[in-house]
Amino acid sequence: MTIAPVFAAQNYDQARNAAAPVPTEPKPRSEGAFGAALGNFATGLHQAETHAKAAMVSGADPHAMVEALAATELAVETAVTVRDKVVEAYLEILRMPV
Repeated sequence: MTIAPVFAAQNYDQARNAAAPVPTEPKPRSEGAFGAALGNFATGLHQAETHAKAAMVSGADPHAMVEALAATELAVETAVTVRDKVVEAYLEILRMPV
């Protein structure tokens, strides 16, 4: 029994479409301070990346790139500090006697 590659590809495509997840609408959620800070962090990283690409490719303002990279560095250092504090607090909780 020989299976033609075309039929195999068609059957695979049909099976893949049948097994694809059904998209659902995202649930509205209330963002607290942490969610807003995380959104600002991601936006800042994206803006710095955009400025860096523009400065490298088209020779855009290098001063804007340096400012964006400095802001990104500050944001990353802040995120690392918060992460370290959370880990430190978690380890302190683990050390508590029960």
